[in-house]
Order: sequence, then structure tokens, then C-alpha cells
Amino acid sequence: MFQISRRFLPALVLVACGGLHAPTTLAQSASANGPLFIDPPQADEGWQGLANVLDALTPSVDTSIPMTPSDITNRIAQMLNDGRSQEALEVIEKRQAQRNASGEIGQDVQLMFLRARALAANGKTNEAVDAYLAMTTDYPELPEPWNNLASLYIKQQKIDMAYDALTMALRADPNYTTAKANLAQVHLLKAYALYREAESAGMRAAAARAQAVQSILQR
Repeated sequence: MFQISRRFLPALVLVACGGLHAPTTLAQSASANGPLFIDPPQADEGWQGLANVLDALTPSVDTSIPMTPSDITNRIAQMLNDGRSQEALEVIEKRQAQRNASGEIGQDVQLMFLRARALAANGKTNEAVDAYLAMTTDYPELPEPWNNLASLYIKQQKIDMAYDALTMALRADPNYTTAKANLAQVHLLKAYALYREAESAGMRAAAARAQAVQSILQR
């Protein structure tokens, strides 16, 4: 089975030279003012009720610690891993609106990668392809976008393009085992197609070999 990369990119915000931020719209401002994650309220039981009374009698102090970019992307990644792709995409859009509204410089590469994953998980394949392509253009040294781009090309039956993408992933990181395994799958797909062509041309032995390759692909 073709493997999609879920591992985290380096926890860095990379600055693109001459990068410009789009003007903040009213919709973006609204999203930027709201919380990213809507957690269910905790039950007010036992000693918590007494604690609430004591809090009302003392000056209010905000002891909350703001989430770091890494904390945010960790939670979004967990949403995707749990199958909550639509919810994850909505959080990503809110986070992007917050970054635009605050005028943060540069690109959050992890957020870009997670957005592409969320688009793919929501069946928005063409948009996901565009998102991964943008990453491979801006950050060709990162293997994960190349690998995941290849997985989408496979779904679109673009085997040669998947092969090229995986070759670029391994050029970026020769030790990237996920890309190696996926490239082996692509070789099998190409072999299957060639055996079927040989079978159509009258080579009887090619049919059995095509079936043997197919059985490997289906494991």
C-alpha cells in the first residue's frame, strides 16, 4: 500500500524572500479573533465548585500559557490522524487568518503541509496537489511534500509523474525510507502495465507475470 508521510517537518517558520501578506478581509478578522480549538467545558464537580467561589473573591489573574506554533500543529496533526479532517481544515484556515491579521512574517511550513494533508483527506485532490506543488517549489529540499504529491499522482493514475516526485524526494533525503518503499510500489505498477501491454501484443507468458505483480500490489 502506498504510504503517505505524516511525520513532522522541522519545527521552524521559514521566511520567504520578499514575501507579501494579502490584505486582511473582514472574514479573516472574524476568524482571527476566535479561539482555534473549541474544547468541551469541564464538569463543575466536587472541589471545583469551591474553587470557583474563591476565584470570585480574589483578583482575576490570567495564568493561561499561549499555545506555541508547535503546540498548534501538534493538535491539528492529531485531528488528521483521528480522521477529523474537516475540523482540522477549519482550524488551519482560522490559524492562517490569525497569522495574516497579526502580520506575522514568513511561512509556517508545518501549517502548509498539514493544510495539504487536510485537503487531500477531504477529497479535494486537485487543491491538495496545488498545495504540495507550491511547497516543492518553495522548499524543494523537503522530501515529505514530494512523497505525498506522488501519492496523489497515483490516485490520478499519473504513474510517471509519481515516479518523478519520489525521485525528487529521495534526492532531498536519500535515507527517506517511506519514499523508497513508495518508489518500489511505483516500479511494480509500471511493471504491471508493461506486462499487460505485452499480453495484449500476444506474449502469453506476460499474463501470468502480470498476475504475479498484481498479487504483490494487493498485499
